[in-house]
Order: sequence, then C-alpha cells, then structure tokens
Amino acid sequence: MKQVDIISLGCSKNLVDSERLIAQLKANNIKVAHDPAVSKAEVVVINTCGFIGDAKQESIDTILRFAEAKQEGRIKRLYVMGCLSERYRKDLEEQIPEVDKFYGKFDWNGIVAELGATYRRDLMNERTLTTPPHYAYIKISEGCNRFCSYCAIPLITGRHTSRPIEDIVDEANRLAGQGVKELQVIAQDLSSYGSDLYGVSRLAELTQRLSEVNGIEWIRLHYAYPAGFPADVLPVMASNPKVCSYLDIALQHISDNMLSKMRRHITKDETLALIDKIRSSVPGIHLRTTLITGHPGETEEDFAELMDFVQTQRFERLGVFPYSHEDDTYAFKHYKDDIPEEVKEHRAELIMQAQAEISLEHNEQKVGQRLKVIIDRREKDGTFVGRTEFDSPEVDPEVLITKGKPKVGEFADVLITGATDYDLEGQVE
Repeated sequence: MKQVDIISLGCSKNLVDSERLIAQLKANNIKVAHDPAVSKAEVVVINTCGFIGDAKQESIDTILRFAEAKQEGRIKRLYVMGCLSERYRKDLEEQIPEVDKFYGKFDWNGIVAELGATYRRDLMNERTLTTPPHYAYIKISEGCNRFCSYCAIPLITGRHTSRPIEDIVDEANRLAGQGVKELQVIAQDLSSYGSDLYGVSRLAELTQRLSEVNGIEWIRLHYAYPAGFPADVLPVMASNPKVCSYLDIALQHISDNMLSKMRRHITKDETLALIDKIRSSVPGIHLRTTLITGHPGETEEDFAELMDFVQTQRFERLGVFPYSHEDDTYAFKHYKDDIPEEVKEHRAELIMQAQAEISLEHNEQKVGQRLKVIIDRREKDGTFVGRTEFDSPEVDPEVLITKGKPKVGEFADVLITGATDYDLEGQVE
C-alpha cells in the first residue's frame, strides 16, 4: 500500500484517535496523509463524528463524496471508522455499499489489519501529531456515565473508562520529547477522571503530575462536568504556574426546570455556588461553557432565565448549540421535540449576540497589558497569530501580532494594543 489518506471529522478526541492510527500505520512503513487538501491516495479512511445532527450530516456528506470518487475510479478503497460508524454501522452498510468496510471507534486491530499492517500494543501511547508541533491534545478517559437526556455519547463510547495516571504521564513525556510545550487535557467527563480506577477523582493529582513533565509549560483542562466537580483541582490551578487559569465546563442551562429535564444532577443554586467557588479559588480564571437552547419543554420563562444567567455571569468564553433530537437518547424516548427549529436557532442567536458584547468588554480590559502568548502560525500577510493562557485552539480568541517577529512555536511577551469581539491585537517589542 503506497499511501493512506485519513480524514478526521468532529472533536479533538476523534483527532487523537486519528493520530494514533497514523502512528500505527507509519510504524508499518505505510505513508499517511492527514486531511489533505486534495486526496491523491488510493485508500481513504474517514474518521466520523456522530454527536449531533449537523455533525452526522457532515460525516455522511463526506462519506458520499468519497464514495462518488470511488465510483469514478479516483480512489480504489474506502473505509469508515469512528462514532457515526460505531452507532449506525448496519444502516450505513445498507445505504452506502460503496464503502469497503465500516469499523467502530475501538476496533484498532481490525482497521489496522485491513490496511495491511500489524497492530502494535507497544505503540499504544504513540501518536503522529496533526496539530502544530508545540501543542497536543491528550485524552485521559473515554465514555461517560452521566446519561444526560440529550446526549448520545454514552451510547457511542460506552461507560466512563479512565486511563491510568502512569500511562498518561508516559504519553506526556513522549509528547514533550517531540517538542510539545502545551497540553490540552480532554475527556468527555473530566470531573470523573480516576473514579473508576481509584474510587475517587484523581484529576488534581494527574494535573500536578503532568506539570512535572520537563518541557511542558502550559496545561489546559477541557470538558468538566458541574455535578461532582473535583474541587481539589482548584488549588492546583491557583498555585501551579504551568496550569492555565482556564476551565471548560459545560453547564447547558440554568433553570431548575431545564436542569431537571436534562438530567444534569445539579440545581441552579448549586451551579451558582460552584461558579462562585471556582472564581474565588482561582482569581482571574477564564471560564468556557456551552449552553443548549430549545431542549424539549424549554419555556419562554426558562429561556429568559438563561439569558439573565449569561448577562449576569459574564462568561469569558461561551458557545451555544440548538437542541438536536438524537435517536435512542432519554429525550428521544420520553420527550416530544416540541420547540420549532427557528425558535431554537433564534434563541441561540440572541445568546450569542449578548455574548459578543460581553466578550468585547473582556477583551478590551486586556488592552495595555503584557501577556504571555504561544505563537501558533504566521499568515501569508506576515501577521503572527497566537493565544494567551486563556485561549484554547480553534474555539477561543486569538492574538494577532502586527508588529515584531516572534518565533512560531515559542512563547512571546506581547503588548496588547487592540481588541475586537473575539480577537486581540498586539505587538512584540
């Protein structure tokens, strides 16, 4: 086999899986291209997402595009793996017969063997990075036990399963040895990390251990769950300069009516108390959260409460998803999808309009400050683009450096000179 093209769709957890597959193939002397602008390989593997409607549609459209390429003789073999395939394999096999074979999310032996290679367990912690070489995602667990009403993740990935601390630290050392300076710690449920292995959450210990890896300068935590949040991680964040003052914690809603319908296992008062605790324990922390509009049963009063929550809490980072009625979830089985799509979308737009003003005010407060910035890339016009410790790749504001010549992949001291809704401007002197 001369070359395999791997197309990654969906979240950063999927991207890690693609990087693991690339490492396995390269260890077997197979050439691999990841997300090429133009596919030139005879064999294509699509790593799909099956989370919500839009993501599923993107996966299906991508499969159909390459199925057409196969029919036209531009590629010889087509394989599909990942979340969509894990969940809908039988239906996909019937509806898209052009695909040579479908694999789920965890059948590493099968997909590697199909591609003419031998799966090597000694390379389980090896990855070929597809991100810029100075940062990497590191996945610390799979699955989720929460079973929120709207979420299909437990149906796809199964029960929450943590990786041992030693394995994660070993992977971090390997990544640091490749030049990685920044770790994006990811999991579907960060709060539960270690509870299945050790009886209690060990997120705080893991975070501290990762900070001791030579070469790692920033550690950022993503996708915490509010119910049962491990508060012992907060002193680590507050006292350890390598742990970014940043937390991605999906809250989804604030009215007790909706929190109950969503099966979030937390109340409004408990949510507000948690936010206060986080902010008081880690002064200056930037919180990223996600919300859902249009979940079955969301009244105008519920939405008004959510809008007030956004405007009073003034989150530094915020995203909104209109509700997607997903097959076989609790909501699909027990609730009618009773909010029109245009209402879901309109409510999401209203929240993001309010958030744009909030984000601008947060950014304007940084003008005149000198901030440590990691430089991600240089644009064709010569502008350097980086991020502060308060910003995760792809989803958060960037710093556009219009003066000075910092080095890509290195940290720079940047004077912030301007701000827009979702970006900063700066100079290196």
